Amino acid sequence: MDAAILDEAYERLHFAGPEWGGNLSNHGPMAAEVLVRRGHGEQVPHWVDDYVVRLDELPAPGDPIVDDNWPAALGDFRRVGGWTRYFTGRLAEAPWREVLATWWPRLINGIAAGATHSAIRVGHVVRSLLAGDESPPAIAELGHALAYWAARSRTVPGVVAPSGHADPATALANVPRLPDQNGPIAGRLDRLGHLAGWPTSLASLRSVTDPDDAQRLLGEIVTAATLRYGTHGYGSPVLLVHTATAPNAVLHTLPALPRELWVASAVAAWVASAAVTATYGPADPAPTLAVSEDGSVVANALERAAAHGDEHVIKFTDTAAEVYERTGDVGALAAIERVFQLIPRTT
Repeated sequence: MDAAILDEAYERLHFAGPEWGGNLSNHGPMAAEVLVRRGHGEQVPHWVDDYVVRLDELPAPGDPIVDDNWPAALGDFRRVGGWTRYFTGRLAEAPWREVLATWWPRLINGIAAGATHSAIRVGHVVRSLLAGDESPPAIAELGHALAYWAARSRTVPGVVAPSGHADPATALANVPRLPDQNGPIAGRLDRLGHLAGWPTSLASLRSVTDPDDAQRLLGEIVTAATLRYGTHGYGSPVLLVHTATAPNAVLHTLPALPRELWVASAVAAWVASAAVTATYGPADPAPTLAVSEDGSVVANALERAAAHGDEHVIKFTDTAAEVYERTGDVGALAAIERVFQLIPRTT
């Protein structure tokens, strides 16, 4: 991975806040990480040129957030500037793994933050850090990502731990849909607490027994959500990619976390995937797309995603390609074709 290109992108993007245009998430650092890691780093400077013009500046810090008062600031997006200053300071004082291990259990139950984008942003930068890029820009990106999560932290109502026997594909298929799928995601999530069958569907997933099983289950959740996008992504092409990319971000963060946090991480990722399914998923599947496989199919898909330019297409193609590489399931390739079909190309 060309860390210098990614570090330059991080530096160019860190003037901005984690959201723009109201409440649209800043995907710049996440998409840049995928492009660099997947061998398309030469396209990153131009991609960032086109992307930065959308962004809003990071708000001023305001009242300081410190170790004694942070609980009162959790979930208060008005204090995102203060959260960014807080995490920048913590990461200057302590190793990044230590800061991540301290804050992950404080934040994981609020994984719905920013429609799961905050956890996804953490997952992308942790992947860079684990690959050896522990440069100041990469450490700063972790601070920005954690700050976004803290400022938008949001729990999902009606959550119960998995205690059943269903595999993730079956459990996702049995998640009930909100009868009124209108309005912003925050309001939709609030309505889950009154949705008949919601807690039962969460509990139906097979129980998690230990850290290694949690890692396996996370991989299965990512696979199931990716394949389901191929038939159900049309319901909300952009939002439903996160049913797969959010648990995949958690999966990639596990190696940086103490093992005792892995089970809770898998449960939270399942809740996030199920919540987005319940709030945006359509009732009926579309026909599965027919695709052909050859030895270069993954490389071609990633090259097409880079040329396409949309940040959601880039991130979802990366996740679906991983699913195909891990499982050989051609449904992951069909899901890639579906996302190209559903999300318009960036001009």
